[in-house]
Parts: sequence; C-alpha cells; structure tokens
Amino acid sequence: MKPLSKKAVVLLSGGLDSATTLAIAKKDGFDCYAMTFRYGQRHACEITCACRVAMGAVQHRIVDMDLAAFGGSALTDATLDVPKDREDMASEIPITYVPARNTIFLSYALAWAEIVGAWDIYIGVNATDYSGYPDCRPEYIEAFEKMANLATAAAVEGKGRYTIQTPIIQMTKAQIIQTGTDIGVDYSMTHSCYDPDTEGRPCGRCDSCQLRLKGFAEAGLTDPVEYAHE
Repeated sequence: MKPLSKKAVVLLSGGLDSATTLAIAKKDGFDCYAMTFRYGQRHACEITCACRVAMGAVQHRIVDMDLAAFGGSALTDATLDVPKDREDMASEIPITYVPARNTIFLSYALAWAEIVGAWDIYIGVNATDYSGYPDCRPEYIEAFEKMANLATAAAVEGKGRYTIQTPIIQMTKAQIIQTGTDIGVDYSMTHSCYDPDTEGRPCGRCDSCQLRLKGFAEAGLTDPVEYAHE
C-alpha cells in the first residue's frame, strides 16, 4: 500500500507547462521539490524563469549537465537552426527534439525522490498540443514508471511505489492555460521560446511559441509576455 507521503519532485523548466504542473502539484497538497536542468541549451532565459516560478517550493535544485557535448538537437547545437512557422507539427519529430532528454531528467528526479522520500514525480509532458516528441506520450510515461519501481531500492524493498504524475498530458494548450490561470499561475514569469532574441524576448515563430500563442487565443486570454515581433 502506498504511503501517505506529501512530498513530490517536480521537473521545472520555467516554461508554461511545467509552471502549471508545479501549481497543480501544490494544489494537490504536496510539498514540492523542484528540479531544473542547465543542460547546455542554447539560452538561459528558462533557467531565470524557473527560479522565479519555483518560489514556494521546499527546495529548488539546478542540475548541471552537458548534453551539448553530444549535440543532435537545435536546442543544444547552435549551428542548427530552430524551425520556424511550421504548420503541421505532428508530421515528424523536429530537430528541436533533444535525444533521451526526458529519460535523463526523470532519472535524476527519481534519484532525488528516493533520497527525500517522495513517491510522486510530476512532469509537464503533453501529448495533445505538442511538437511530436516521443518522450511526451502516455506509453512512454507508463514504461518509465514501471522501470522506476524495478530499479530503486525503496520500491524493491516494499517501502512504497513510485508514480509519475502527468496532470496535463491530455489537455489542450488552452485547457492548460485556463487551468493554470484558475489556480493563480503568473504566466508573465514563464518562458517557452526555443530561440529568443538577444534581449530574451520570445520569437513568436518557433513551435513552442506558436503553441503557446494558439493556447492563449483559444482560451480567450492575452499572453502577458512581450514578443520580439511586437
């Protein structure tokens, strides 16, 4: 039987989805341990935003790793262009996919969860309005959760069972924004752009910006951040 732990590790990028996920975890009654990664991404804007969004978490850890050493993604290799103005985002896996990123992030979160005694890990993956990443799908999350309970001493010894919480996985972007707005998320503190300008303003044209703008429009709300094209 799962213990009544009130601790949760929350993966926090500083973007819209993870900020909403953190707010949901808090609303669910968990003491949140937020984890952010400085992994060699092409800009630091999201790290700054994650620090703002994480206020109220019990702890906020920024983990350093160098996925840029491997490259293979426009988010970790500055020589690759970030795709802009894509219309059919689900037709192929884009070059902004970072190989094995969520698997790496969840592994770190699992390690921290075992240390602090948390049985719940929250991640803001979404399989409805998204760019076609394979590690955002429900079947991937289900497989990782199964692995987590096979690979950790705490689970094998019967102390509890790990659950990967994905509260926004089946929501549209508009539903995510409306949910977050209803529970008090300040989206002006978030950053979603893959390719901001030198002043840190989002481009408005990459997949992430387009999904975000579409979500706010469909929710009947105005995005509070300033875009470069404005």
